[in-house]
Amino acid sequence: MYADTTAEHHSKFCSVSQMAQRKAARASRAARRRHWWQLRQRWRMLGVFEINPEHEFYQLTAMIKEGMQTSIQTTMDTPVQDTLTAEHFKAKETHSHEGFEMQTFAASVFAKLRSSLEITEEEYMNSLCSGGCYLQFVSNSKSKADFFVTNDKRFFLKTQSRREVEFLLSNLQAYMDHLEKHPHSLMVRFLGVHRILIPNEIKKYFIVMQSVFYPDERINIRFDIKGCEVGRWTNPDTGGKQIIKVLKDNNFEGQLITLDQEKTWFTNQVKADSAFLRELNVLDYSLLLAHQPLHRDELEGKRSLANLVIRTTKSLDFDDSPTESDPPTIPLLEKNTCEVVPDMTKCGSGKPQAAAEGSCEGIPLQEMNCSVRETRTDSELQEFHEHHRRLLPNCKNAIHVIDGPNHRYFVGIIDIFTVYGWKKRLENLWKRLRYPGRAFSTVHPDKYSP
Repeated sequence: MYADTTAEHHSKFCSVSQMAQRKAARASRAARRRHWWQLRQRWRMLGVFEINPEHEFYQLTAMIKEGMQTSIQTTMDTPVQDTLTAEHFKAKETHSHEGFEMQTFAASVFAKLRSSLEITEEEYMNSLCSGGCYLQFVSNSKSKADFFVTNDKRFFLKTQSRREVEFLLSNLQAYMDHLEKHPHSLMVRFLGVHRILIPNEIKKYFIVMQSVFYPDERINIRFDIKGCEVGRWTNPDTGGKQIIKVLKDNNFEGQLITLDQEKTWFTNQVKADSAFLRELNVLDYSLLLAHQPLHRDELEGKRSLANLVIRTTKSLDFDDSPTESDPPTIPLLEKNTCEVVPDMTKCGSGKPQAAAEGSCEGIPLQEMNCSVRETRTDSELQEFHEHHRRLLPNCKNAIHVIDGPNHRYFVGIIDIFTVYGWKKRLENLWKRLRYPGRAFSTVHPDKYSP
């Protein structure tokens, strides 16, 4: 009897002890999850501040949200235009709200561009008009513009001068033509141009654009590359401040990016984009660059059979696959980089390729209108093929993402509004006297472009 009672007490004690251990283990796991969540939130908010009701820009951003919701809803109620006319590029819509007006420029044009990027109007509205506050982007940029980021960090809003907006709108047709010819262009995608008018207060133009650095959770270094040396170094020390330091050319010196089989495509595309900007008489634009290591699951995912099938069905075959002798690394700051003219090779038959595992050559069709493409001449198709030798990664920001063998790179050409006018010519003369023999960015567009 006594032994039975002792055994029962011992069993109950063990049961209570096990329950306590399980409870402690759950509490420990919960504490670790909270810790990691807090660290993730701190990392997510690095370089940005929430524009809450106490923030100086809260009223402005609240009006922008309200105006954007009406503007996007109007676009949602209108079918995407298959054919754009001159009137679409000149269109301006004005919507009145309590206390302000919102103007939207060339709405049909930008709606078609968003559609080409597979950004639905619902997604666009959810990002720009969600209940979450906009974020203010804080960096070491010398720009006088205000930068706002959607709460999911997918889209940037940047205030622009009237001159810059007029320049973009006057060249919007050329911009769209270039993107149609080069759908994998590295140029940042402008998704909307607007103007907000608050009586007796402000009249602000702003542009919505795709964020080059999305998603940014694992990016820990960013560069702004212009290909020159004067004034192109940034002290990486943040001084304990919660800002993002965007480094420059001289910080990048001696480093390489490794693109493997995408190198030829990349150099060709940079040349094509630069040639377009040269035709617009533009200089001082930058190549934004960031990178992060590919994790094991990403490396394995790239080589998985399912992903390989997707990549193969989105590709076209080429007779001129990059050779092993083509060095995979690109020193962005070599002095002769701008003088290299990559060979433009011929295309293959256009049949789906039986790609090798992990291959990077090919052309992603990306929902292109095949019936339109088929009407092109052989020479036009050849020219089209020559500029589209890449496989886009399967991610939301595929246009600005390039996967190398071990790293993922985020790239985009930005700041395309500086025209080489008389002010820049005078600045060029002064810098030639001030920095003899040194490379600076204020030069003729023919010299600036690679």
